[in-house]
Amino acid sequence: MSADRITLIPRGDFALAASIRFLAGFTPLSYDDDDASKLEQQLDGDRVASQLLSELRGLRPVCFASPYETAAWAVLSQRIQMKQAARIRVRICERLGQEVVVDGQTLHSFPDPETLRATSSIEGLAPLKMQRLHGVADAALDGRLDAAALRAAGPEKALADVQQIPGIGPFSADLVVIRGAGEPDHFSRTERRLHAALASAYGVDAHDVDELEAIAERWRPFRSWIGFLFRTRLSMAAS
Repeated sequence: MSADRITLIPRGDFALAASIRFLAGFTPLSYDDDDASKLEQQLDGDRVASQLLSELRGLRPVCFASPYETAAWAVLSQRIQMKQAARIRVRICERLGQEVVVDGQTLHSFPDPETLRATSSIEGLAPLKMQRLHGVADAALDGRLDAAALRAAGPEKALADVQQIPGIGPFSADLVVIRGAGEPDHFSRTERRLHAALASAYGVDAHDVDELEAIAERWRPFRSWIGFLFRTRLSMAAS
């Protein structure tokens, strides 16, 4: 048996171990940017964000495998506990996904849109959610959940387009665009955890979304990236 070795050289700070630590705690999975090496200089005027970057040095946004899988997760996790949604997702993967053996361990991928669309029911999943998963599969098959296309459209249009999928509201659309398509520069006005993290860090009102968005303007063109770091630190403090 032969083995191949591949060397990846990132632009700017990157710590694989930090990303793996994040994935280990991620219940349900980045984007390339030529300006990544300029991030530290970009934050020179923001002491709070600069300190955060130093604390979590090397951690880059960890995304889902695709906008399609992100949208499916958004549907699965609505109105139920995350652990319950994760169990259903595992069941879907084991029943419908492709089997892959990695280092002697059998893993199952999330099913492709064609397979998901052809499935009429899944144990433990309400009929309405099954119907919405079909809508997600249809959108993927139509090319409406292509990561490159969503990023090229820009956050405003991408969010509007994604919300045309039944069951994908503003919060889920943010998830699909930021964590699915890897949009690097978007501030979520719907994510309360992010707002709470910023309010705590900057000593402002978590309900004043306009002020929070004004703070995030300092991070352009890395608003999604820095938002991810703030949410991560909040999660680490709670664990």
